[in-house]
Amino acid sequence: MAILTVQQNQFYYDNKPIRLLSGAIHYFRIVPEYWEDRLLKLKACGFNTVETYIPWNFHESSPGTFHFEGMADVERFITIAGELGLHVIVRPSPYICAEWEFGGLPAWLLADRDIQLRCMNRSYLNKVDHYYDELMPRLKSLLSTQGGPIIAMQIENEYGSYGNDTAYLQYLEQAMINRGIDVLLFTSDGPEHHMLQGGMVPRVLETANFGSRAEEAFQMLQRYQPQGPLMCMEYWNGWFDHWGEEHHVRDGNEVAEVFEDMLALGASVNFYMFHGGTNFGFTSGANGLERDHYEPTITSYDYNAPLNEAGDPTEKYFAIREIISKYAELPSMEVPPPSPKIAYGAITAVERAPLFNQMEKLTKPVQSVTPEPMERYGQNDGFIVYETFITGPREERELIIQDCHDRALVFLNDDFKGVVERWDSSKKVSFDIPEGGARLRVLIENMGRINYGPYLADRKGVTEGIRHGNQYLYGWTVWTLPLQDLSPLRFTDIDAEAISGPAFYRAELELATAPADTFLKLEGWSKGVVFINGFNLGRYWKVGPQQTLYVPAPLLQVGRNEIIVFDVDGTDSHTLQFVDQPELG
Repeated sequence: MAILTVQQNQFYYDNKPIRLLSGAIHYFRIVPEYWEDRLLKLKACGFNTVETYIPWNFHESSPGTFHFEGMADVERFITIAGELGLHVIVRPSPYICAEWEFGGLPAWLLADRDIQLRCMNRSYLNKVDHYYDELMPRLKSLLSTQGGPIIAMQIENEYGSYGNDTAYLQYLEQAMINRGIDVLLFTSDGPEHHMLQGGMVPRVLETANFGSRAEEAFQMLQRYQPQGPLMCMEYWNGWFDHWGEEHHVRDGNEVAEVFEDMLALGASVNFYMFHGGTNFGFTSGANGLERDHYEPTITSYDYNAPLNEAGDPTEKYFAIREIISKYAELPSMEVPPPSPKIAYGAITAVERAPLFNQMEKLTKPVQSVTPEPMERYGQNDGFIVYETFITGPREERELIIQDCHDRALVFLNDDFKGVVERWDSSKKVSFDIPEGGARLRVLIENMGRINYGPYLADRKGVTEGIRHGNQYLYGWTVWTLPLQDLSPLRFTDIDAEAISGPAFYRAELELATAPADTFLKLEGWSKGVVFINGFNLGRYWKVGPQQTLYVPAPLLQVGRNEIIVFDVDGTDSHTLQFVDQPELG
């Protein structure tokens, strides 16, 4: 039995001193066929450990229904890492942040208004306990104390950035211990007074998260933890992007210099991220540190990491490898080569299915006195349509959505009237009502729940009500559109004219040989989601910075491949272009 322990200011593994050189790789952002490739590249770079979060909402999308297959097979990912000779650090939920939808918390928690998140709230803890009863036994057999590769586990994530209920942290600590978790437990927080005061647990190792000024950060950590090994649990060597921003890039030489500063101080380091991967589907989160502030995260989680989104080594990778070679012996293996990429060229969507003609095929309507948030209808992700009839005539008034989470398209008798965006109060929609009245439809897109900060309870859709002028509107038909199954759609041929309004478009890509990685460019399309062979590839938006979607080869097949694009704003192009290089901004 081997175990990671702390003795004085040093980590020991199997009673021998060890420096943890770790990199974050999230199994849930990578197709399983590529897990081994990414882990091999981590090892070839000189790392001895891999770290991963476990997002609760990825494994329990509805209460009591658990999913641990395919991309969710965390046990297989950990097992592969162990077979390659890597140690594993696991950072399980309840909360992970990670620029992931709702920070890993399940959206269905928000259906219960009595639940208070991340504290000693009994209703919340009951849900955590039920999840832990399923998760922890799966991890127990993989612990180093059982002969597996897991050497350490985190209690909660950056809790001092959120709260100071240390009894809650101790509850989670004991919840793990009671379920047989007997490896080293730790916490991680930013190197600031309030973060360390709120996030530390007695007799549990604290680690620090930062991207620069290593000596200063470790001095702050030692002020609160005078004895213990220095460890940066998240070395932010890159950064993530929001829609409408510039793509973040950090110089590789600067990253290597800060890394060497930490090694010279005798510290252990976990790169966040070593390989970012992709926020497939509706999994990307958002930031919002103020009530009226909202920044949704893009689909790519390239992170400007040492391995890019497609898993290829970058200049930063080799700069880091050079630093490691000064402090540890590199493994006797070649760095695995980049995966092949193919530009499959252009295909054309030739069929179309307008959303409003298809809603009865995709979902069953719900009658509702008031428009409620998505979560109250049992919906986690996707889109939702609120429909009502307004009697007329009426003078022009502004349509007020209280509050719109996150982006609404407004239609009166199916004529587009405008867009309402949560982050832009200047966008307003006003209209009059003709004699005889009119049908109002409001299509709202959930662009990702907030994953960090004080506004985590980010309910989606309409959170308070809809009014025309000062009059609240009652009597609604609600259509939930999680878009989990598009097989009921019925497409018809389209002509060459530009089509406005939300609609599904279908195209086919024929492959004669074994597929390779590629990138889908949607020039001329506005905003929406792409599905390839039924797999939700993720969101696109012409505002950028991201202009291509990564398509891993395992999502494709020899022969016919079906591509469905749901474009919400209307498109003046029916062409889809497959290229061999990403465009991230």
